[in-house]
Amino acid sequence: MARREALLRLHKSLAARRTELRKRLAGELIDLRGFGGADQTGDVADAAFDSGSEEIASQLAELESRELNQIERAIYRIRQGTYGVCEGCQCKIPVARLNALPYSTACVKCQREMEVHGDWGAGRHENWEKVSDVERPQDENVDLNDLEMDLSK
Repeated sequence: MARREALLRLHKSLAARRTELRKRLAGELIDLRGFGGADQTGDVADAAFDSGSEEIASQLAELESRELNQIERAIYRIRQGTYGVCEGCQCKIPVARLNALPYSTACVKCQREMEVHGDWGAGRHENWEKVSDVERPQDENVDLNDLEMDLSK
């Protein structure tokens, strides 16, 4: 029962953060539209400052947009009943991790594996001879002469 209550509390905090981010992004988009207007006056230093401010505001809006996307995904997972379940190993993600990162979709172990290998399960293949992108013909003997190219042309 404690996990369920914690998940309900996390849902409320995710919904509140989503509302906050939506408001901030709306304000930032309005601010970004105001940059570079026709009423620019001032010297080159003012233009450089405005350009730097526009770049920072744009990057901040991008980061907040990514966070909003992750929050939307977490809320969708709550509705689907898969919130708090690791996408890698299908085990329950500890509530402490969800408290720290409410939109997490992986347990610590799978997250580390994904960061090291770039994807879940990338380091789990024991027999690399069986891993292939395409179907190989039954005859696996390859003559190097067939592969050499004539570069003299």
